[in-house]
Amino acid sequence: MTDLYRRESKSVSNMAQLRFFPQAVVGGKGSYLRGDDGRQLLDFSASWGAASLGHAHPSVREAITRAFSDQAGASYLSSANEPSVLLAEKLLSLVPPRSRGRVWLGHSGSDANETVARMVVAATGRRRILAFKGAYHGGTSGSMAVSGHPALKGVEKFGGLILVPYPNSYAAGDPTAASAAALSPLEEVFSADVRPEEVAAFFIEPIQGDGGLLVPPVGFFAEIERFCRQHGILLVCDEVKFGLARTGLLHAFEHSGIEPDIVVFGKGLGGGLPISAVVGPEPIMNHSPTFSYQTLHGNPICASAALAVLETIEKDGLVRNSADIGSYMLASLSKRSRDWDLVGDVRGKGLAIGIELVGDRVSRAPAKIQTALTVYRAFQLGLVMYYVGSNSNVLELTPPLILSTSEADEGISIIGQALQDVAAGKVSPDLISSFAGW
Repeated sequence: MTDLYRRESKSVSNMAQLRFFPQAVVGGKGSYLRGDDGRQLLDFSASWGAASLGHAHPSVREAITRAFSDQAGASYLSSANEPSVLLAEKLLSLVPPRSRGRVWLGHSGSDANETVARMVVAATGRRRILAFKGAYHGGTSGSMAVSGHPALKGVEKFGGLILVPYPNSYAAGDPTAASAAALSPLEEVFSADVRPEEVAAFFIEPIQGDGGLLVPPVGFFAEIERFCRQHGILLVCDEVKFGLARTGLLHAFEHSGIEPDIVVFGKGLGGGLPISAVVGPEPIMNHSPTFSYQTLHGNPICASAALAVLETIEKDGLVRNSADIGSYMLASLSKRSRDWDLVGDVRGKGLAIGIELVGDRVSRAPAKIQTALTVYRAFQLGLVMYYVGSNSNVLELTPPLILSTSEADEGISIIGQALQDVAAGKVSPDLISSFAGW
């Protein structure tokens, strides 16, 4: 444990900490972080995808400098400012026609999803919301209230929340079985106690992130979209974690060929700065003035950074890079995983990749302790990655969109070494005693 990490433990509250190993950094560039011990750490998390262009990207840095050197205020609460208008116009140009109405700007995916949950109920007069088991839509009280992740069991849920299963092809045996198992309960949602006209919206993740990086079967979300259209339910797509080029397409929902009513952006939108956005139809988005606001919403510095991120994704072909490097990584990991006894499944799209660890490949029992030890050992070897999943047994890889082939190879090599060391019993469980993780 380094000096910086010790100092933090004596000065910073742990209420906002989700720790897996004693990581303490003082800088970073590109796909690498620099620890306070001088080590270079290859970053396969990108701060859970928030540092979408990597660290200290020139485009973001220059945009922030320009905006701050001639500052257009600090908010859009009581004044229009140019950067927030430019960002809103850009976002409207990127979403499907169905959601091309107005844009709300916030600080994070959490406050964005909370705003949507409140907004759809208020604007439609419908008192229920559908969401998936395993879903994590944020860390504020309102966003946790519409989430289905088991880590949030003790949190008070929205009174009208209905949770249905998300398809898990690995657990079910194949995509067809997974789709059927998830759609069947949906058909039984409506009863004497729950009527279609009571449901305001269905919150979806096109790929379920914290629930285990689950990739839905082909055609699954087309059925969800049909269900929503049939019953007049708004389709809300949470693109916070896997949107904006992360999956090898600009939007993760494009893989399913659907058109959401409302799109939620966050994390990578700011390239490391706090900003989120909700894009949706004008009648919903303009429900009421001062309905959801904080003083620094629409901050021109953050808006400028976000605009630079969107422009850089286009200019530098990062959608294609994500698709190409992601496909390369999936193929390499899948091939090498045959020699890694702990690996049960490798899945993902683009640079959103999950590696599920199991005790054995027959029972597929979650290897929770081994997963925690693997990310710890990888950190010792110079790689930053974390784990997710309802059973805390899925290594999550969300590296910067600028990742190169050589960096991908470096990270995969470290993952392999870490898995082998853990399987051989070379990593002591005592190391993770202070790190609860998920």
